[in-house]
Amino acid sequence: MKNKNNLRLQDPFLEREREQYEHPLPSREFVLQILTDHDAPMHEEELMDLLLIERGEEEELFSRRLRAMERDGQIMRNRKRAICVMDKLDLIKGKVSGHPDGFGFVIPEDGSTDLFLSEKEMHQVLHGDVVLVRQSGVDRRGRPEGKIVEVLERANNRIVGRLFVEHGVLFVVAENRRITQDILVAAGESGGAEAGQVVILEILQHPNKHAQPIGRIVQVLGNYADPGMEIEIALRKHDLPHEFPPAVEQQAKAISPTVAAEDWAGREDIRHLPLVTIDGETARDFDDAVYCEPVKSGFRLVVAIADVSHYVQSNDALDREAILRGNSVYFPRRVIPMLPEELSNGLCSLNPKVDRLCMVCDMQISSTGKIGKYRFYPSVMFSQARLTYTQVAAMLAEPDGELAKEYASVLPHLQNLYALFQKLLKAREKRGAIDFETVETQMMFNDAGKIERIVPVVRNDAHKLIEECMLAANVCAAGFLEKSKHPVLYRIHEGPTPEKLEALREFLKEFGMDLGGEDEPQAADYSKLLKSIKGRPDAALLQTVMLRSLRQAKYELENVGHFGLGYEAYTHFTSPIRRYPDLLVHRAIKAVLHKKQYQPAQKWAELGVHCSMTERRADDATRDVEAWLKCFYMRDHLGSVFVGTVSAVTSFGMFVALDDLYVEGLVHISELGKDYFRFDHAKHQLLGERTGQRYRLGDRVSVRVVKVDMENTKIDFVLQEDRGALVVEGAEVDSSTEETKPAKKKSPKGKKNG
Repeated sequence: MKNKNNLRLQDPFLEREREQYEHPLPSREFVLQILTDHDAPMHEEELMDLLLIERGEEEELFSRRLRAMERDGQIMRNRKRAICVMDKLDLIKGKVSGHPDGFGFVIPEDGSTDLFLSEKEMHQVLHGDVVLVRQSGVDRRGRPEGKIVEVLERANNRIVGRLFVEHGVLFVVAENRRITQDILVAAGESGGAEAGQVVILEILQHPNKHAQPIGRIVQVLGNYADPGMEIEIALRKHDLPHEFPPAVEQQAKAISPTVAAEDWAGREDIRHLPLVTIDGETARDFDDAVYCEPVKSGFRLVVAIADVSHYVQSNDALDREAILRGNSVYFPRRVIPMLPEELSNGLCSLNPKVDRLCMVCDMQISSTGKIGKYRFYPSVMFSQARLTYTQVAAMLAEPDGELAKEYASVLPHLQNLYALFQKLLKAREKRGAIDFETVETQMMFNDAGKIERIVPVVRNDAHKLIEECMLAANVCAAGFLEKSKHPVLYRIHEGPTPEKLEALREFLKEFGMDLGGEDEPQAADYSKLLKSIKGRPDAALLQTVMLRSLRQAKYELENVGHFGLGYEAYTHFTSPIRRYPDLLVHRAIKAVLHKKQYQPAQKWAELGVHCSMTERRADDATRDVEAWLKCFYMRDHLGSVFVGTVSAVTSFGMFVALDDLYVEGLVHISELGKDYFRFDHAKHQLLGERTGQRYRLGDRVSVRVVKVDMENTKIDFVLQEDRGALVVEGAEVDSSTEETKPAKKKSPKGKKNG
């Protein structure tokens, strides 16, 4: 900076820039201020002259800063390459969300109303692209409509899809149905793929207003019906990291497979406690062990969790990959772990009869189930047994049986756990936690890797026992960090939105019911209503509507409590092998124990958004795989008739969940009869204008399987009629019969931690 008249000296953020850079540049804020105060867009050279940017290295650094500001949507260049301030152009930055029917929406970053994109506008972008748009008016349905001004960021570099050939032209149809444009294959770039095969295509030229996207095939995955292909497609469709980089594998292999002597430093030895792990039969990673003993005031509960943070250090290769993955993904018959097997199934898994490092939550719980004093500490443990839910339930039911005799040394401690569980259940009830009754299912496969049958999974008391132990430890972790004023990702669950609450109340009025709680109902209000409807023929219908009124749980830095569980503060501590937020919680607890503060490589808020996204991504991927497997399974049932429950009602028809097969399919609105059917969103029903025929969520119907679309993973049903009535379980009933069954809900590993 050459003289006193240098405008850069007026930069209010000059000191910050000096602290961060040896040669400070004008701050972003100051550049925006200069551009805003200027009467018109400025060319880059004009801006540089005004700010006395030296030509050469400083010029290049400043240009780089301007390009970053463009990427972040703070500025843009017009057709004459002059720099404009975004806020002065009324442009909106957002992400494109494509629709399978060809149109799309822009989801603004600032949370404002979505903008509709016509099919014509969608020709120049793909699902996931980041764009700048200007509102151009409203569409025929009254929605704000957008016009794309600029594409800031392309989200798709590689796409998984199927290769097709028509009139000698090769093109790929993306497996992600939100990408509706066919991608042309460049001449000579087919990679030897044959028509119908699943391929990976690299985009060479992105779409624009006048041209389709063009790409080249870089990998042939195989034929569509090959065993395991559904998972290979889902991994790539949802951008799930599934191969560990060499640096990660090297670091994992370099770790000793046994607990080293130097790892004992600063740890309590609790190997004398008869801790056990209790998991499902197919589980391979055991990240929690439990022990309980009666004490004068009630119970002592020890929850020992694998000390993953000892082996995965902040910002090392393992940590960076764990952040990227966010969580393990559990597909039927295959797991994509967050950490390499050397850790997830080896050193960090609390396998029986070996020393393991762990973090302990040691709690005192009263005879009424209230958590009193607790403490966290690092320790060394020794699991006495690897037990399953089925085994524990059997031993508790038959304490004199053969299985109980085999595990006689740990049986008394299991009985202590069960006694504590009874107290925790009462406390849960008093707290008013919501407990929806759901049916979980498990796919049983044949040797060819296809579904043989789908069976319900019965949650016994052992499942619930472990769930309550994990909830207790998670609550203590949240309370400990909140009291210590240490930042952490809370697991938050907000109550219903005003719109959803109003819709729920209107629906309940039809049944002469009220939720209670006025404008701000609590979990206890939901719980009370659930109890009151037990035994009613329409109980599952009412429960489903109540469940859908609630929001999705997520990770956030700001604690707003967990509505569903009825906790003021809640976090995830008990599964650091398979969830990154739990690993962050462990590091934060260790920092507090050492009177320090843990600062992750990324900002806490950003990590919360990312981990919430990876959780949804895993759910979407597993849902895709299950849908494909079920379609393959249903091909053998074409023409068969089944009884089921209406599980969802939409403007285009109703979905029916089959009783015995646990598979959903669509009865299209055109198959409901010779009438005009109107969709009533508030009442979850389709109503015939002429006949008054009503189809509502929870209705019991009989359907016939008429079509299985493997490419779009859709199953079509038609109503099975007999003399004008629907045949249900051998009896003639009206279609508005309200006997229902609960909807299916899955929980990874069977441990529900909210």
